[in-house]
Amino acid sequence: MEKAVFDRFRSLVYDACGIYLTDQKEALVTARIGKRMRALQVDDHRSYYDLVVADASGVELRELINAISTNVTQFYRESRHFDFFAEVVRGLATNGQREVRVWCAACSTGEEPYTIAMTALEAMAKPMALQIVASDISTKVLQIAKFGVYRDTDVARVPPNLLKKYFQKGVGRAERLYRIKPELRQRINYRQINLSTPPFPVEGNLDAIFCRNVMIYFNQDLRRSLVASFERLLRPGGHLFVGMAESLSGQHRDLQTVEPSVYVKA
Repeated sequence: MEKAVFDRFRSLVYDACGIYLTDQKEALVTARIGKRMRALQVDDHRSYYDLVVADASGVELRELINAISTNVTQFYRESRHFDFFAEVVRGLATNGQREVRVWCAACSTGEEPYTIAMTALEAMAKPMALQIVASDISTKVLQIAKFGVYRDTDVARVPPNLLKKYFQKGVGRAERLYRIKPELRQRINYRQINLSTPPFPVEGNLDAIFCRNVMIYFNQDLRRSLVASFERLLRPGGHLFVGMAESLSGQHRDLQTVEPSVYVKA
């Protein structure tokens, strides 16, 4: 890909969703848009860029973002967070709270919000309402998350008792597939949300926000803006979970570090 064309794609993607593509991402971008170009029978990158920009419907821009956005996830990824979240839920129950409200801000194909839901339900000493908003910019991964069907290799990290409790195992040719049971799926409201364009369509007074391993793709100004939005949406005592490799150093006023990658609103 010509450097000038890559720079145009880089600017377009940043303006659309806040993802900052470094020079080192040129090969990745080339590979990921190649499949879409072949489907459209477009031979060169400049022509594909022109096609995206000329599409007034925004459909092709959405296809581009779907291709570019990274969606690496698994059940119980960075499991320490879920151990901590279980303690948060137990504390809410002890304090007499009747519901738990969570936003999973970069849910990918659904493994994370379903893990949040299982963790919360298992931690409740008494019945409590559970409301989870799960969002992503990619419409493709949101469709997978809503469907809630996973391969046996995908659910390998799910404890056997929870796999039996919350998943329905396929039979026959589908015997290696597992589907989230309706009683768990109905706890989660999936939405497409662009984290680079606040304000967000999420009600405040949240008990927890999970935004893990996504801010590493944003520049400093966007990270600061996003964290400020999280601060406003959390209730006092609410928790923010970011990726283990991420840090909010110098980006927050009301958030106090509880442990690495976990913050509480004062």
